[in-house]
Amino acid sequence: MNICLKPVDESNFLDVFQLKLGAGQEEYVSHPIRSLAQAYVYRAQCQPFAICAEERVVGYVMVIYDGDIPEYDIWHMMVDAAHQGQGIGRMALGQALDYIRQKPFGDASRVALTCNEANTAALTLYKSLGFALTGECDGDEVELALTL
Repeated sequence: MNICLKPVDESNFLDVFQLKLGAGQEEYVSHPIRSLAQAYVYRAQCQPFAICAEERVVGYVMVIYDGDIPEYDIWHMMVDAAHQGQGIGRMALGQALDYIRQKPFGDASRVALTCNEANTAALTLYKSLGFALTGECDGDEVELALTL
């Protein structure tokens, strides 16, 4: 399967809005509508992407830069319920990390993300790609980080 990240723009934002989470996943990930509102607010330091498989939008991920730390963060990554379990999340996260390696918003070698501690599928994926728990928590969200 051919996976690519395409910046969210006027040609695909409605497709991103139509993405559906699996049953019970709403507590783990914000809907892309909320995330795209955040992307607008932070537009000088973030890039929202549609995850596409064979030109069809099947997921969403946003990369944001925090220059105060400095680090890159991965926000609101999700794969549509109908396309989960196919390795799309792994491929998309790899491409997001490739994008971050280009340092599009500034220099940083740390990439962080948070994950609900009950979301074992996502935790397994992140750890398999080299992310490690930092010990930081915010409620039921745990932080993981990777050094590039």
